[in-house]
Amino acid sequence: MPLTAEYRDLWHLMHDLRAMGETNALAGRLRHPTRRAVFDLAGALYAERFAAPEGRIRATFELVCLTGWAPDASQPKPLRPGSAQARLADALGTTETGLGD
Repeated sequence: MPLTAEYRDLWHLMHDLRAMGETNALAGRLRHPTRRAVFDLAGALYAERFAAPEGRIRATFELVCLTGWAPDASQPKPLRPGSAQARLADALGTTETGLGD
């Protein structure tokens, strides 16, 4: 699900990226501080390509949600097939339809 946000400038965008944990975690990344001139040029290029009204800049984020599961001995075990004491169709208030061999 894409989400587009607007920022006053590149510095405010980078602040949010850092707060989201979106920093460079690569082991091979540069370990020395980047010169401010690099960020000034990046800000100018970003503003040129992703301009929004009133001099702001746009950034689009893709939101991804992940869920993990692993079996555990404490979880209920499934019953053997055919051991149900009520029909699902009755619980849902519907009529059961066959697969039509």
